[in-house]
Amino acid sequence: MTTATQITLFRIFLIPVFIGLAIYYGQSVAEGRPDESLRWWAIAVFAIASISDAIDGYIARHFNQRSRLGQILDPLADKVLMFSALVTLSFAHWEPHFPLWFPLVVIFRDLAVVGGWALVNHVTGTKIEVRPHWTGKTATFFLLASILWLMLNIRIPPLVWPTAIAALLTAMSGLIYLAETVRHIQRHHDSIPKP
Repeated sequence: MTTATQITLFRIFLIPVFIGLAIYYGQSVAEGRPDESLRWWAIAVFAIASISDAIDGYIARHFNQRSRLGQILDPLADKVLMFSALVTLSFAHWEPHFPLWFPLVVIFRDLAVVGGWALVNHVTGTKIEVRPHWTGKTATFFLLASILWLMLNIRIPPLVWPTAIAALLTAMSGLIYLAETVRHIQRHHDSIPKP
């Protein structure tokens, strides 16, 4: 149990705390008496969880604390945090809130990519080497920007702009990863000796 992994576990612990604060703030909005302290606590918890991702990555790389458990938990914590924020901020009565299609685009992209990788493993018997693409990294940046845009209630430019950019880049990255999956299967098929 390395320090980096402990920080990752701390981030996972913060996820239900963020969800609870976001839901309670949404309830106060729905009741017509927004409790702004809850909103700011939700923002703070989300920010701490997001920053902890960079911290545990730095510690793992610079202090040689990479572990198999950390390799599993770190991306899982990132995805759960992102999905939790997108879904919660779509349904928890925040104003403004995300349209339903926004979290669906992100969830569908990830399910499609994971399904593609599982198909490669099944068809070829080998694990595909996933190389991060700039569209995926940029999409993640705009997803985080959209979440903070909404929570900080930034009005100019409107929320629709970072949301639309994030959705477009998310869809593009999904198509690129799926195209790489198809190429991997094709290369495996071409390498099989013909009778």
